[in-house]
Amino acid sequence: MINYILKRLLGIVPMLLGITLISFFVIKLAPGKPVILQQALNPKISLEEIRRLEKLEGLDKPIQVQYVNWISNIAKFNFGRSYGDGRPVMEKVLERLPVTLTINILSLIFILAIAIPWGVKSALKEGSFFDSASTVFMFLLFAAPTFWLALLLMQLFCIQLGWFPISGMTSLDFEYFSWPQKLWDLARHMFLPVLVSSLGGFAGVSRYMRSNMIEAMSQPYIYTARAKGLTENEIIYKHALRNAVLPIVTIVGLSIPGLLGGSVIFESLFAIPGIGRLFYEAAMMRDLNLIMAEVVLVSILTMLGNLVADIAYAYVDPRIRYSK
Repeated sequence: MINYILKRLLGIVPMLLGITLISFFVIKLAPGKPVILQQALNPKISLEEIRRLEKLEGLDKPIQVQYVNWISNIAKFNFGRSYGDGRPVMEKVLERLPVTLTINILSLIFILAIAIPWGVKSALKEGSFFDSASTVFMFLLFAAPTFWLALLLMQLFCIQLGWFPISGMTSLDFEYFSWPQKLWDLARHMFLPVLVSSLGGFAGVSRYMRSNMIEAMSQPYIYTARAKGLTENEIIYKHALRNAVLPIVTIVGLSIPGLLGGSVIFESLFAIPGIGRLFYEAAMMRDLNLIMAEVVLVSILTMLGNLVADIAYAYVDPRIRYSK
């Protein structure tokens, strides 16, 4: 297993080089230049000053030289400075990273804790009223636009009932609260964003779990387990569930990049200063250093997510072993 993990980690390097190479050249082919942002912020800037900025950022060099210089800086964990405000890119990313990670990890835990038991119960009661009602509800939930659900929840819980704040992560007088009050204030601000970011994933995972569980319960080894006199709980949770949960492991692995990318929709609606909004603003302002930082970080997380899913297979299903 260790050799397999090391080979996969080494395989990430050439794949990452290929991704960055294609992404860098594609982004450079887009119309406009990053220094145009400085010109938009200061219309009186001279042509000489623009050329000086291009030379300072190395934008006057051939594109292949720009890529070599950029990738050499990435190897030193230096993503450059933002064209918007001149701050280091990693400083801006690390500043917003805790908020996005907290919300997305909580939503992932919420999805798995509720969707898996829900899907199992729906599969065990296949054809019942609960199963039919659950199917209709999940399809409606899956099809509903996230921004529309967010606006409805904000209207109900924030405006009409007044239970939760409508935006932001903390109250204006947050710094004067005691620790219990701060935790309660954070919980009230984070409840709706976590709920909104969980709804689509909850519907999808529960449907996957239902179909996988129905298929697992119809396999021959289930009939053999019943013939041996095992209890129904042992059959369901020890044999069927371990096989039905394998596709869910893949989904969780592929969800890891989303922990960093966040969600532009709910971060914008709830005015949350997260990574999703940061990269959206970078795309709108053509901040190439921030955009490429997102490409690199999301690519690494995607490949690591696939590796984590493959490793988890061996622990979920003992029949799976990696060898030469």
